[in-house]
Amino acid sequence: MSIKIVVVDDHHVVRRGLVFFLRTQKGLQIVGEAANGIEAIELAKSLKPDLILMDLVMPEMDGVEATKIIKKELPEIKIMMLTSFSDQDHVIPALEAGASGYQLKDIEPDDLVKSIKKIMGGENQLHPTATSHLLANLSNHKNQEKSAIEELTNRELDVLKEIAKGKSNKEIASSLFITEKTVKTHVSNLLGKLELSDRTQAALYAVKNKLAD
Repeated sequence: MSIKIVVVDDHHVVRRGLVFFLRTQKGLQIVGEAANGIEAIELAKSLKPDLILMDLVMPEMDGVEATKIIKKELPEIKIMMLTSFSDQDHVIPALEAGASGYQLKDIEPDDLVKSIKKIMGGENQLHPTATSHLLANLSNHKNQEKSAIEELTNRELDVLKEIAKGKSNKEIASSLFITEKTVKTHVSNLLGKLELSDRTQAALYAVKNKLAD
């Protein structure tokens, strides 16, 4: 049984090229084309394809917004992003919107077909370059968090751990044998160093970084 596909791209030449190539591939059936996110949503509802090959940056409505709407109303439809952007600012929103795949337009034609079939088989597909960028940014983020924690004094760490337990300033003062005024100073300092806005974020930060249960 053929995989029914809708191709979405605002560049006519690119879209027609994809359609022409995919129509030559066994097991794939192109059932529609769209030039923006709004058209993609309309075709998704009327044609109910198995998969939508979605461009990311388009006029009227981009691929991320269209994906959110389609996945909310028709969650069974698989969506693969096909774009020129591999940075985390584009990749993460697309995956969070519900895309099952994220490929770059420099992908080899045969690899594109394989990726489509793997997605329909239940696998997620991410271009190696996009994966590399995500891992690099994740590593940088972890290093930044580690550096921020290292800026805290031992007493600020103690206060942070107590905040994570849900204790008030008065309770922290009693537990650490310091004054409430000192606790307030430590809280203000650690929030500033960690770039957090309130105690709730501080508690979550502590748990996330395994500083508290």
